[in-house]
This record gives sequence, structure tokens and C-alpha cells, in this order.
Amino acid sequence: MSGVVIHTAEEIVRIRIAAQATAWVREELRKQILPGMSTLDVDRLAGMLIMQTGGTSSFLGYNGFPGNICVSINDTVVHGIGSDNVIIGENDILSIDLGVTLNGATGDTAITLAFRENLPEEVKNLLHRTEESLHAGIKQARKGNFVRNISAAVEAVGKKAKLGIVRQYVGHGCGIKLHEEPEIPNFVVPGNRGPRLVPGMVLAIEPMFNLGSHQVYIEPDRWTVRTRDGSLSAHFEHQVLITENEPEILTCPKM
Repeated sequence: MSGVVIHTAEEIVRIRIAAQATAWVREELRKQILPGMSTLDVDRLAGMLIMQTGGTSSFLGYNGFPGNICVSINDTVVHGIGSDNVIIGENDILSIDLGVTLNGATGDTAITLAFRENLPEEVKNLLHRTEESLHAGIKQARKGNFVRNISAAVEAVGKKAKLGIVRQYVGHGCGIKLHEEPEIPNFVVPGNRGPRLVPGMVLAIEPMFNLGSHQVYIEPDRWTVRTRDGSLSAHFEHQVLITENEPEILTCPKM
């Protein structure tokens, strides 16, 4: 089938293991990241945790990327690089995007963290709606649907919440390689429904919503992506297997 990767049963076994390793690292980072740490501290911590899984970072060295994970603070949308000079404050939000490669398979996941309980309503809404859109998209990741069904479900949540839906960066297939076909936009592309979903496909669905405009730009480091208007950005991602029945979220902790 053109434009898709359908994994074998043996590959899916390995992908499940890599995805669970990735989920474990994400949950450990969720527990261990605290205000006062630098974003480079976070990157180094992630590197140590990834090593504990027996795997390697899927991101380090990928097209020259210099970090173990993407550490993106506040108005950084994605591809943030850990820095000694960026200290996390209790009023900040922090997106972590990570992948673990293990036994020739790859997991991929992302989450946005906040560090205070009494978040401003608009920030709380940004995080809640971005994560909600992820799960809306996952519900459409079913045999017989098209990529467009996922995109439409994600977009509907973002539009209703009046959030900026990032267009330059999208979800993708992910299983043996970090990036596989097809692309999974977080918005409907007119006239393009994308491939039909069939069992054996593994998709990384990853909405990125901004509190302001959808527009972004890339810093001179050629990696760091920021919102053009300086508004906050949130990013959530799960890796999902298309099955004969319900979608299987591979990066939900099962231990």
C-alpha cells in the first residue's frame, strides 16, 4: 500500500517494548523535573534514564540534533535544545519530546508539564485542550478510517478552544524508524483524506497548539521552533497501533 508502513507481527512485538521504554522515561521525567533545574539538566537526566532502559536516544544525532530529547519551554513549540542558561521556573510550562530506540524499534512520545497548581485559566485551558485533542485523534485511529479523520478530530478541539494549531509540524508513522509514512496533520488538508488506516500501522499523533497565533519561526540554531507572537505552546504525543478493533496506545504505561 502506497504511503504507509505496515508492520509485521514480529516488528510490533519489538515496537511495543520500545514504546513502553519510552513511556517509562516520560513518566520518570514527569516525576523528577523540578523548578530550579536547567533545561540541560533535564536533557542529561533523560539521557541517563534512556540508558537504564537498555536503549538509546532516537533523537541524539538525528539529522544532527544535539540533544537526548527535545526540551521546549514556554513559547518554544518543539525541538528545544537543553541549555545551562535556561532555568525552569515555577511559572513556566515545559514540553518534553523523546524517543527510545531498542532492539531495532522506536518509541516516541511527548508531554507538556506545569509546575504550579493554580495555573492561570488560559494556560490550564491550553494544556487541557491540547491533550484532549490528542485523545480525540486517537479515537479516530481505527481500521477503515483515513488519516483525515484523525486530523479533523484534533482540529475540531483546537478550533473550539480558539487555539493556534501549528501547521508546519505534524505527526507521522513511527515504528522501526523514528519517522515513517504517512504524515498526520493536526488540521484538515483540503482535498486530501490521506491513506486509509489498516491494522499494523503505527502512528505518532502529536498535536501542538499555541495560546495565540499558529505561526512559528526557527531560531538561528536551525532547530528551536518558537511561536512568532511569543505566546505559550503545548505539545502532547502518543504512539498508536491500528488494530482490528480499538486503537492500542503503545506509549501508555502498562507496568
